[in-house]
Amino acid sequence: MQPPPTPTVVAVIPARGGSKGVPAKNLAEVGGVPLVARAVRAALGAPEVTDVVVTTDDGAIAEAARTAAADLRAGHRLHCVERPAAIAGDTATSEAAVLHALDVYEAERARTVDVVLLVQCTSPFVSREDIDGVARAVAHEGADTAVTVAPFHGFVWRDGHAVEEGTYGVNHDKSVRPRRQDRPQDHLETGAAYAMDAAGFRTHRHRFFGHTALVRTDPARVLEIDDPHDLARARALAPLLDPSPLPSLADVDAVVLDFDGTQTDDRVMIDSDGRETVAVHRGDGLGIAALRKAGVPLLILSTEQNPVVAARARKLQVPVLHGIDRKDEALKRWCDEHTIAPERVLYVGNDVNDLPCFSLAGWPVAVAGAHDSVRAAARAVTTTPGGYGAIREIAAWLLGPTLTIPSTTPTVPTT
Repeated sequence: MQPPPTPTVVAVIPARGGSKGVPAKNLAEVGGVPLVARAVRAALGAPEVTDVVVTTDDGAIAEAARTAAADLRAGHRLHCVERPAAIAGDTATSEAAVLHALDVYEAERARTVDVVLLVQCTSPFVSREDIDGVARAVAHEGADTAVTVAPFHGFVWRDGHAVEEGTYGVNHDKSVRPRRQDRPQDHLETGAAYAMDAAGFRTHRHRFFGHTALVRTDPARVLEIDDPHDLARARALAPLLDPSPLPSLADVDAVVLDFDGTQTDDRVMIDSDGRETVAVHRGDGLGIAALRKAGVPLLILSTEQNPVVAARARKLQVPVLHGIDRKDEALKRWCDEHTIAPERVLYVGNDVNDLPCFSLAGWPVAVAGAHDSVRAAARAVTTTPGGYGAIREIAAWLLGPTLTIPSTTPTVPTT
C-alpha cells in the first residue's frame, strides 16, 4: 500500500514596509536579527513547511529575507512576492496578502498548495515548533484551521462607558472570585502562527473556519510588537528566550580544523637555519583529545606544506591533509570517503582561503580575530583568538565546559 503523498505546506510571511507605530518595524532588530529574518528562520526551520513566501512592498525587507534564507542555505525554498499597493496600506488585511501570495506561488511553481500558513513578523519569539504545530494540525490531524495559543488565567474587565453599564467582568462574575484551578481554562491567541486548509481558505477568505485546533505555546514567548515599548521589551527578552546560536554534539558529525591562525596565532618564528616554529595552546590539545575520545571524526586541513603541521597532527593523533590548494575539494572528497554529510561538518577557519569550505560545511566557525569576511560568513564565532584556546572553546560547545565525554554504557554503582 502506497503511503499518502506528502502535503505541500507553504508559510506566508506578510511584511509590508509602512508602519506608523514603529517605523520600518519589520526591519527592526531583536537579538541582532531583523524581525522579518527571525520569521523566515523559524519557518524554514519547521520540518512540515515545504516553502516560505515573503510578501512585501519593500525591497530592503525582501533582501533581508533572502539573506536569512541564504544563511541557512535554504535560498531555494524562499520566494519573495511583490505585494500590490492595493493590499499594502494600513487597512489591508493579512488574509488579502496571503491569498495574493498563494495565487502567485501556485502560478509560478505550477504546484497546488494543500496547507497555507500565516506567520507574523511582529511575534519575534515564534518558534519552528509553533509553526510545525499548526501545520501538523491541519496537514495530518484533521483540523481545518489552527492557531497558536497560550494558557491564560487572568480576569478580564470591560468598561461599559455609559453610567448605567459601568464596569463589568467579561470572563467572571464580580461577586464570585473562583480560584484559578476552579475556573475554565482560557487561552490567549498569540498572533504568531496560523494554518489553514488552502482550499477552505480560498472559499471562506478568512483564517478561521470549520474545526480550529488550538496549538499551545509557552506563554513566556508571547509578545506582539505594536509600539516602541514592545520593541524595547523584546530586545530585553531576546538574550533569555533566543536559542543558543552555538552547535551541540547533536548538530555535528565531524570537526575539521584549519591550522595557521586557528590552532596558532598566525605568527611564525624562524631560526638562523631557516627552520620554522609556531606556538600552540595546551588547552587546544586537551579539547582535541576530548573530541577524539568522544568518537568525533577529526581532520586538520591546511594549505601550508610544512613539517610543523604534520608534527602537530601526529602529536594530536589526528589525520592531516596539508599542502592543499583547493581546501573545499579536499574537504568534499574526505566527506565522501568517510560517508559524512558536509552539512554535518563543523569547519574552523580564520582567513579568506577558508571561505570555500565555509560554503560547503553546515557549521562554519570563525575564531576571534579572523578576517572580517570570514567572521561575517560564520554561523558562530569564538570569543577566544586562534592560538589561545579557540579549539578548546569549540570542544566545550560540543561536550560541555568540563569536556565530559558522553557515556555509551550505563554507570554501575560501586560499593
